[in-house]
Amino acid sequence: MIPKVSLAVAEELHPSAGIRLHQRILVALDSSDHANAAMRSATELAGLGSDAVITGSHVYAAKLHDMRFRQMEGGLPEQFRQEQELERQRDVHDDLITRGLSIITDSYLDQAATHCDQLGIDFKRSSLEGKNYRALTIETNSGAYDLLVMGALGLGAIQGSRLGSVCRRVARRSAIDTLVIKEPGRSIKEGPIVVAVDGSPKAYGGLLTALALAKYWQVPVKVIAAFDPYYHYVAFNRIAGVLSEEAGKVFKFKEQEKLHEEIIDSGLAKIYDGHLAVARSIAGDFGVEIETELLAGKPHDAIEKYLRRVKPSLLIVGKLGIHADDELDIGGNSEHLLENVDCAILLSMREHQPEIDVVSGVTTSWTHEAEAGMERVPSFVRNMARMAIMRYAQEHGHTVITRKIVEEATAQLMPNHAEQAMGEIVAAYDAGELKRKPAAEDALRWSDEAIALLRTVIDLSVRGNLSMRAEKKARQEKNDRVEARHIQPFLDTESPEGSQSSVLSPAQLHWHAAALARLMRVPEGFMRDKCKQSIENFARQNGHAEITLEVAENGLKLARGEMEKTMQGQSEPASKGGCPFGYGNKNPQDAGP
Repeated sequence: MIPKVSLAVAEELHPSAGIRLHQRILVALDSSDHANAAMRSATELAGLGSDAVITGSHVYAAKLHDMRFRQMEGGLPEQFRQEQELERQRDVHDDLITRGLSIITDSYLDQAATHCDQLGIDFKRSSLEGKNYRALTIETNSGAYDLLVMGALGLGAIQGSRLGSVCRRVARRSAIDTLVIKEPGRSIKEGPIVVAVDGSPKAYGGLLTALALAKYWQVPVKVIAAFDPYYHYVAFNRIAGVLSEEAGKVFKFKEQEKLHEEIIDSGLAKIYDGHLAVARSIAGDFGVEIETELLAGKPHDAIEKYLRRVKPSLLIVGKLGIHADDELDIGGNSEHLLENVDCAILLSMREHQPEIDVVSGVTTSWTHEAEAGMERVPSFVRNMARMAIMRYAQEHGHTVITRKIVEEATAQLMPNHAEQAMGEIVAAYDAGELKRKPAAEDALRWSDEAIALLRTVIDLSVRGNLSMRAEKKARQEKNDRVEARHIQPFLDTESPEGSQSSVLSPAQLHWHAAALARLMRVPEGFMRDKCKQSIENFARQNGHAEITLEVAENGLKLARGEMEKTMQGQSEPASKGGCPFGYGNKNPQDAGP
């Protein structure tokens, strides 16, 4: 659990007030290459504010050395174990440790002080005695600082090291923004800056930091959101593996597949695409242009692959995510990224709540019936669904959320037949009927190439999960067999550049998450099916094996053209028959794709 500190990291900001920069910066020093780079990064940040102060800190362990010396006295040669000589050796050692370690600490701090003096930055000293990570953590959380900067590795680094134990321990326990430097030879202001958002206040707080830095350094900001459309498919397949024959009448594989495609996949894509929309709104308020991209896959893995492609100088993530509880010290994805990424990483503890959510939280109330209706939403997406419903109510001018509003809002993420399927599944689970093995006809066949690739995964549990992810990818493309291209994206080893085009067939298409989210904005039913067909036709005609957001938009243009021709050719007036593609739409903007 992260301790509470007197320094407030939560703040409500408005464009007119600007974005607060870090003013009180603590830097961990030990004269290593990474620590020296941390000092340079601290001065780059402090130079942005006229009142910024840097405090250099070094921890030495005099008591630990003294205890270790006494433990080794039994191994001294005989002539040094005479009582008088032993006392003299103790005095010499005590003086050496006390004064020697102090001199070393002063030397580290002198070097940093000289650097700050040359740049006109105020500098303070902090000499700490004790266990290194514990003393540094206590100083960090003293309430005197709003940013900690430290190197990923210290003097004990060896070949292959990625993150030192002191850095790892302090980063987990820090209650303030923590910047970890990983590339000693690269400046953090080189750019671009990447921000990962998940709808949590700390992620949006990190976005504010990125916007402030981008305005000063004139570097691009790229905002990403990552969701995993495969996890729940794997989890529900594990459940299907223990279903009874009786439960099979309710828990049919095809219905379950429909459930995941329309609730989990499309719903999560909408939610995380919404986070990016909020990010664009925030950036627009502060006059900063950003690029956004929706990523699909295990979040930390998808982000790591994106970073290898973009090569940013700084990654900013919320230290804790949307699902964090009070006892958590660091989120799972943030922990993976801290360990694995090559660029500098800022773990954000600053919080910012987008205005629409703040207004909804203060002015909107829920009826008892609406609260009861939320119980029908799966628990693993309930918090995200609640946020989406509050945003829906605010956008439509409601201050009291009724059950009808809950149903209207959730209908966008949960079509009626899928909602019914979920209710049947829950009822079957409550009745203890989920104990059936999946039917043989539900299984997909595998090509020899796909099997060979899967067998390269040694860990059997990982192999099982990857096989189900590959099967889902095949089902998304409406294939009855798993090919090598379905398993390849989930393997650690990436295909050589350009190899994908030789494997994928033009007739078999894979939808990107952003493209899927765009399609879900088209009204459900015939209109959406028609648009999907137009997009896929455009992709095939132009040799695109992957349907990106750009390909989807081009396909939608064709769909709109076809609709216009259809309407112009109708023999009956619109007043009698209505628009065949927009029937039932309440808003004019919803009448087309």
